[in-house]
Amino acid sequence: MVIYYTGTGNSRYTAQALSHMLGDELTDAGTYIKAGRKAHLSSQHPWVFVSPTYSWRIPRIFEAFIRNGRFIGSRQAYFVMTCGDDVGAAARQLRAMCEEIGFVFMGLQPVIMPENYLAMFAVPEKDEAAGTIEKAKPVIKNAAELISAGQPFPAVRPGFMGKAKSGLVNSGFYSLCVNTRAFRVTDACIGCGLCERLCPTNSITIENGRPVWDAGCTHCMACICRCPKEAIEYGKKSVGKPRYCCPEYEQE
Repeated sequence: MVIYYTGTGNSRYTAQALSHMLGDELTDAGTYIKAGRKAHLSSQHPWVFVSPTYSWRIPRIFEAFIRNGRFIGSRQAYFVMTCGDDVGAAARQLRAMCEEIGFVFMGLQPVIMPENYLAMFAVPEKDEAAGTIEKAKPVIKNAAELISAGQPFPAVRPGFMGKAKSGLVNSGFYSLCVNTRAFRVTDACIGCGLCERLCPTNSITIENGRPVWDAGCTHCMACICRCPKEAIEYGKKSVGKPRYCCPEYEQE
């Protein structure tokens, strides 16, 4: 079973491609996370967990979903992480988690996809994003072939800096950067409520026709990137930047 968590679609695209190539079931972890429900899933095929990279590790809410869920059947667990550059020492943390919860860690495959973290980085224009996705296709295909063959993914060697990024930097990122203080809405807002419906942590409510952010935000960027009127900004950091949402995977 392929299970994914996504904010702006990179991991959904990758999971859809893997599901198609493997002929395996696809499950959106976001529906469980948003509803506050624990997963109770069964599969005789290996578990394939697909997620974005949040500061060189899997998102904390996706890790909690895995740790708190009940996964019956296969004990093999593959991890695929979409990223803008690298995944640091995420494999080390994932291996430790698997040992704690009874999974057999089958490796981590990074997949470079278009940058989407508007709160900090530049986001590619449409043509550049399409080129990045095209380059990712053979990486995804190779991952599917290894899973089908029951072979582990090649080891990811993080080095000293990778360990620091997935350790101290990750902790600092969550404590210092992941908050809602800079979110604001412009007069372009039409009060459609899409941001509220998309928010995986239910951290957005619509008050007087406008979104209001509160604690719990995980900086998935779904609200700001998928607003139909581009009416959401993150302080001055997002002003003038293109919004990026990955398209759905189309079978070739």
